[in-house]
Amino acid sequence: MLPIDAAAHGSRWRRRHPVDKAVLGLGLTLLAISLPPWPGAALVLLTALVVLLGPAGVPGRRLWRAYRVPLGFCVTGALTLLVQVGGPGGFVAFAADGPIRAGELLLRTSAASLGVLLFAFTTPMSDLLPRLVRAGVPAPVVDVALVTYRMSFLLLDSVRRIREAQAARLGHTGRAAEWRSLAGLGATAFVRAFDRATRLQAGLAGRGYDGTLRVLVPEARVSVRFTAASCALLAAVAVLTLVLERPLT
Repeated sequence: MLPIDAAAHGSRWRRRHPVDKAVLGLGLTLLAISLPPWPGAALVLLTALVVLLGPAGVPGRRLWRAYRVPLGFCVTGALTLLVQVGGPGGFVAFAADGPIRAGELLLRTSAASLGVLLFAFTTPMSDLLPRLVRAGVPAPVVDVALVTYRMSFLLLDSVRRIREAQAARLGHTGRAAEWRSLAGLGATAFVRAFDRATRLQAGLAGRGYDGTLRVLVPEARVSVRFTAASCALLAAVAVLTLVLERPLT
């Protein structure tokens, strides 16, 4: 199980309806995109951090391990705005307003990423995917997503076992050995993935699969109080942004 999925299953908000958490997490993401970068995105980032580390109870170290990957993409995208190609300054030169635009983009993307992580850290996929059918998503699409999600854990476990076996046989002692082990890992994982898919198809056919996977979904109701509090928090962030809005220069 992936760390973020394990954290979602152990979250304080595990038993809440996904709609409750979507209103808050995805609402913060929309605010980060739509509000001015300063102070709007900064306020969204701070709010998301407080909610994640406070009421949601996400451990800081686990949050950082998941956040540093999208944050790296955010930083990489922002760095490209520091330079411009062509113009009077030469083929490649520093952009005049590059630092401001890079800072605005970094604030927006990093805050939006935290909003998505708030939803991911509190909502297991096994709770979300089956409920998408009630929201109008075609059942075959949900079934494919659910099977792919579950198969991904089996594939990751197979890759881990293969790497451990290669390491026990001195398969990582040099660069040449690393490349041979990597090629063997890819080939073996590819074959095992097809083998597991065939066995899964045979198992479903033997159990009378009719095109729909029926799974038990934990009972949960949309909390009017939680949703109202989330909307109030989002409105407070938007109003505070409009009150404190200043140019970034």
